[in-house]
Amino acid sequence: MDANNWRSTPPSGEPTMDTGDWRTQLQPDSRQRIVNKIMDTLKRHLPFSSQDSLNELRKIAVRFEEKIFTAATSQSDYLKRISLKMLTMENKSQNTVPNTGDNSIPPDPGHAEPSSQSRAINSYLFTK
Repeated sequence: MDANNWRSTPPSGEPTMDTGDWRTQLQPDSRQRIVNKIMDTLKRHLPFSSQDSLNELRKIAVRFEEKIFTAATSQSDYLKRISLKMLTMENKSQNTVPNTGDNSIPPDPGHAEPSSQSRAINSYLFTK
């Protein structure tokens, strides 16, 4: 061990990288790309009518990603959990909701609270 460095040096002479918590190794832009992929899945299978409903979907995607990020035991566990949930959503959507390619529905001008659909998405994503 080098007297000036608290990390041990392997026989190869190169310093070891601190491999503590896997979360420190994951770049913020990687997490953002994953949130974007979650958003793509949500938008593909759920109708949205306005920028507000799109923002609501984004909040749901971010919260879901944060929940998995916190609960996962490793990067592969993190990716596996998200992938399985998205795959399940894809499969359920194919079995229940025909996708016409038009994800917009007329906006509800009096709609101020989260939609029943948002509550259903939250319930689905945030339960085991």
